[in-house]
Amino acid sequence: MKKIFFILLLFVGSGLQAQEIKWMSLPEALEAQKTEPKKIFMDVYTLWCGPCKLLDKKTFANKDVARYINEHYYAVKFNAEGNEEIAFYDQLFRNPNYDPNRKGRNATHQFTQFLGIKGYPTMVFFSEDGDPIMPVVGYFKPQQLEPYLKMIKQGDYAVFSTPEDIEIYLKNFIPRFRG
Repeated sequence: MKKIFFILLLFVGSGLQAQEIKWMSLPEALEAQKTEPKKIFMDVYTLWCGPCKLLDKKTFANKDVARYINEHYYAVKFNAEGNEEIAFYDQLFRNPNYDPNRKGRNATHQFTQFLGIKGYPTMVFFSEDGDPIMPVVGYFKPQQLEPYLKMIKQGDYAVFSTPEDIEIYLKNFIPRFRG
């Protein structure tokens, strides 16, 4: 009886464990694309950004979001004010004004500027070839992020020709993720 209880406890306990997004660096994701092509989902954040922390705590911790991103994307975390070197499009991007002793806001990374990011958080989608597709700016709840995850993964974005096309898509989208 104890053995059955223990096995049942293990089974139930493993189901309660939250699924987490498997984050990697951009160089790791670009390398992984060479053997298994997948789109890249990049979370561009800063250490001082409240909505960025909320996105981590509420949206990225959601099991439906984590499962979907892990299955269909390479997930990248990128500190927009960090000191990481990024090789992209035959260029090397740095943060030459980065100050490790600075508290709060720091200098903006060159790669952040290259991507045209003006606000945080920003989630950037990249194609299987590593080309930027589109950014999504701001805090999104799981059911608000879901249509973008699915639209990009399925390639629906490629047939949109106007911002109104995206608005219609979002308006008609029926979310499946649990909040």
